[in-house]
Amino acid sequence: MKPHRKAVWGWAMYDWANSAFATTVMAGFFPVFFKQYWSSGVDVNLSTARLGVGNAAAGLLVALAAPILGAVADRGCARKRFLTLFAYLGVLMTAALYFVGQGQWALAVVVYALGVIGFSGANIFYDALLPQVAGEKDVDFVSGFGFSMGYLGGGLLFLINVLMVMMPARFGLADAGQAVQVGFLSVALWWGGFTLFTLCWVPETAKASADRTGIWSGGFAQLRHTFGRIRHMKTVLLFLCAYWLYIDGVDTIIRMAVDYGMSLGFAANDLLLALLITQFVGFPAALAFGRLGQRTGPRRGIYIALAVYVAATFFGISMTRKEEFYVLAVVIGLVQGGIQALSRSYYARLIPADKPAEFYGFYNMLGKFAAIIGPVLVGGVGLLMRRLLMPPSPTAEQAAAVGALAARWSIASVLILFAAGAVLLYFVDEEKGRAQAALLED
Repeated sequence: MKPHRKAVWGWAMYDWANSAFATTVMAGFFPVFFKQYWSSGVDVNLSTARLGVGNAAAGLLVALAAPILGAVADRGCARKRFLTLFAYLGVLMTAALYFVGQGQWALAVVVYALGVIGFSGANIFYDALLPQVAGEKDVDFVSGFGFSMGYLGGGLLFLINVLMVMMPARFGLADAGQAVQVGFLSVALWWGGFTLFTLCWVPETAKASADRTGIWSGGFAQLRHTFGRIRHMKTVLLFLCAYWLYIDGVDTIIRMAVDYGMSLGFAANDLLLALLITQFVGFPAALAFGRLGQRTGPRRGIYIALAVYVAATFFGISMTRKEEFYVLAVVIGLVQGGIQALSRSYYARLIPADKPAEFYGFYNMLGKFAAIIGPVLVGGVGLLMRRLLMPPSPTAEQAAAVGALAARWSIASVLILFAAGAVLLYFVDEEKGRAQAALLED
């Protein structure tokens, strides 16, 4: 295996490794198990609030720390070391979920939040290693290859874990609850084991000027210096603002699709099947978008993905049957990984080559703050339309009909985020961004 190819495979294997946490733990089992096991007998709204606080605290901590950690890692050429630290924090916390007893909701929230911090923190340094393994000509494909490996790896383990829950006896397990707990252990082993390929195969080029003394104080100073300069980098700022808007819309659609399916009365098995469909469709689709970015440019690929999301939003507004929900899962799977991969590779073209972790710290910070505007917009529009459309003294049938119509209007409001993001992206001048980045390189 050629060194470059080996490094690309090693880099992509981390997406294969950590996507098991995103799929099995974050999206699949933890929310359900939290309500049914760790918060059993507790009011549904209260358990949701508890989980929400844990998610918010972890996300906020990572978002605030991301630029600082990036600056420190760049200054000391310590991206792989920080990747190791955060990844194995996540691995240990995921394994620890197996030992959290029934009713111990507070401990479950703390352990889960630490796992999310490990997962999200490691992604900062994983993204920052992309310029180490891919040149400008193949960065779009390599970025898409990473996401495709994530969809495949996360989907395969999630499929096994779903089968364990549905047929625990065939796996030698007592019941579905034990299957979920063993599933947490399987994620930890998967994540920790495959991460070793990344650590062994991905090189990290050290700068001759790297200063390993005073790394934290120097990192804070470097962050302040770069933040002062990034405010004057119009191209980077425009892209980050555009990314914040459209990725907020993407995240909101992802979250609202499942909630919308539940509101239509779809069974839990239907939702799990839809999630699996999205994973396995996302595998070849992310690869295809990587090739598309190579041939037509990443910005055009992002616009194609945004157009598909707009169409999917209109489709979701009129959706009434579970078969249509499966179609929506396929459509989302076609573009979800693609828009994420091309956004990451496009950003790599706009930032200084010698400060990737620091600039990806800002990038990931906005990613963590995403899905803030969207949910507020959706909720506000839904309440407003319900108030405007509800007749005086409505019957039960009228109230239900107005509620459904208001929900459709609320989902449609996400189109504002896609439109605003697309407009800002139009004004991003890639050539000017490259020139500005070159001036900032040491």
